[in-house]
Amino acid sequence: MIKAAGGTATVTSLIDSLQLGQSGVTQLVQRAEALGLIERRAVREDARSQWLTLTRKGDRILARVFTELGPERDRLVAALNPTS
Repeated sequence: MIKAAGGTATVTSLIDSLQLGQSGVTQLVQRAEALGLIERRAVREDARSQWLTLTRKGDRILARVFTELGPERDRLVAALNPTS
């Protein structure tokens, strides 16, 4: 979701995109940050918000996941949308 948002997102935008609750997304963000996959930085216009950005490590892992799981994802999508 961060990658699709031009490289940045907020917790609120992730909540909307993932359709998860605040606490669930907050926990995911904390785990990703602890693993060095994302970084936080302040949103100048809103002191309560923070931009989340992928780190180089996060970007590399995300690219690898898409490459490795792409064929599996395609099979799942095909199974969910059978053609007549």
